[in-house]
Amino acid sequence: MADANAIFQNCYYVGNNFNAILYGIELVLYFASVSIILSGKDKTRAGNRFFLCFSTVLLLMITIYVAVQAVFGEEMWIVNVDYPGGSAQYLADNAAVWYQTLGSAASIVLNLMSDGLLLYRCFVVWGDLRVILLPGVLYLATAALGILTCYVSGKPNADFFVGEAEQIALAYSTVVIALNVTASTLICVRILFLTRQMRGALGSESVRMYTGAAALIIESALPYTLFGIAYVVSLGLNSPTSILFLSIYVMFTCVSPQMIVLRVLMGRAWSREAATRTRTAMVFTSAPVSDFTDVLTSGYASGDGTTLNLPTISHISTSQRDLSSDKV
Repeated sequence: MADANAIFQNCYYVGNNFNAILYGIELVLYFASVSIILSGKDKTRAGNRFFLCFSTVLLLMITIYVAVQAVFGEEMWIVNVDYPGGSAQYLADNAAVWYQTLGSAASIVLNLMSDGLLLYRCFVVWGDLRVILLPGVLYLATAALGILTCYVSGKPNADFFVGEAEQIALAYSTVVIALNVTASTLICVRILFLTRQMRGALGSESVRMYTGAAALIIESALPYTLFGIAYVVSLGLNSPTSILFLSIYVMFTCVSPQMIVLRVLMGRAWSREAATRTRTAMVFTSAPVSDFTDVLTSGYASGDGTTLNLPTISHISTSQRDLSSDKV
């Protein structure tokens, strides 16, 4: 049977390499987002300022995490290569070193930020606060368990992967993943439902930007959720490979929300206006042809008072309703 420590050390090394690759991707996404914000006409717009601050904090937190993992690996494999008992003993003696606690705190902050954004996107797609009540309760639980995890794993002689710290970390990670799965499922189900409805109203070409595979994967933060499941399963089985899945999972707590931010800035993400227009189109398809034509020729006032000025149409049939000129 393979030595558990050897597997752990190899997975830690491979995880650090994935950290470097995904960190490079995060830098590209971050600077692309900043470029769009700074080159836009509305630089001082509240939403743009929020995305700039949000993205910068994400980058700062993931930089701390990547640096901590790299430094600890260097200390374990190079600086203390002759440590009594080898790398396994060094890990046991130094797992709670102060900068590892800092890295854990950074990963928890990343979780809270990415889950908060995921909850907001869930609300945007559904347009109903009741939908996010359960995920909201889970979010509050993750905040409490995250603080507890950071405290317990940071105590002297504690180890994130052993004993009480492992049990609390498993509970924390399980609640986090439950939140991820719930929110991601709600988003995926809603997008798939709207895809079916919108194709009948707007046609496949008009809705592809909002309902394609990229929209489904990015809006639901699917990689973030899938690697989180892999991490929780491996941690629950006490597998030494859990460190590898943890590394990739933490990286996607930054990369996935950054992809959402970039998609929003590019105008390709779901927004409240897009969701409102979708619901409007769905109402149109269920209305009689005469009513539908009347609404199109006079415009439609949405619930928030915004008038959607749609083109006048001289003829429309039940088999073809072209709203492509009303760009979503």
